[in-house]
Amino acid sequence: MRQPKDFPPFLSQEAPSEIERMGLTWLVGAAIATAILWQFPGGDYILYPFTILATWFHEMGHGLMALMLGGNFQKLQIFSNGSGVASYSISSALGPIGPGLVAAAGPMGPPIAGAALILASRHFKTASLSLKILGGFLLFSTLVWVRSWFGLIAIPVLGLIILGVGLKTPPWVQGFTIQFLGVQACVSTYHQLNYLFSYTAGPLGLSDTAQMQRYLLLPYWFWGGLMAVASLVILVRSLQVAYRSQ
Repeated sequence: MRQPKDFPPFLSQEAPSEIERMGLTWLVGAAIATAILWQFPGGDYILYPFTILATWFHEMGHGLMALMLGGNFQKLQIFSNGSGVASYSISSALGPIGPGLVAAAGPMGPPIAGAALILASRHFKTASLSLKILGGFLLFSTLVWVRSWFGLIAIPVLGLIILGVGLKTPPWVQGFTIQFLGVQACVSTYHQLNYLFSYTAGPLGLSDTAQMQRYLLLPYWFWGGLMAVASLVILVRSLQVAYRSQ
């Protein structure tokens, strides 16, 4: 069915190609700028809300993968400096594959979720619904898993803002917002790019890629490079599909 003439270009499948290119260029530019800013000490403060959201995406990836593999997602802690910790347990029956998948789900969960958000922007109903689901799930995660004082404040605030956009704003705002959040989720892999190529995480822990080396044998730098490339491919392909002419 043909969309109305005034249907927002971000959501219309029949938008003029010139407008589509403008929107796509802006989103790609925002992704590049975000990834670059996150590599500098002040970048976390400039992008603070997205830094916290990126941490939530990352840690929820660990916890939800543990649940999917039959384990437990015990608690999620998010701190004011943008760091976070997911506490979980998994079944020993899975052998080394289970811990390796849970370690990978932290860096790779956000790009996959981000691609889903970008693809949801192709239609108004799915864009609006996705905003409501994301905002609602932020609130739900606060009740069920978040157990740090900062997280108990920041995560529901983000959830209420996103939910408010999904309930109270015009369709074009919802379409753009869900695409922008999807892009931010995809590039959150690059939030701490050096972390992907680090063996340690803090004075006592191993990085996610080091955990993958431990359980999946190949070196941590291989996994870091693979996930960095995969995140970029997922972002590009999801934008291509979202803006593809029908």
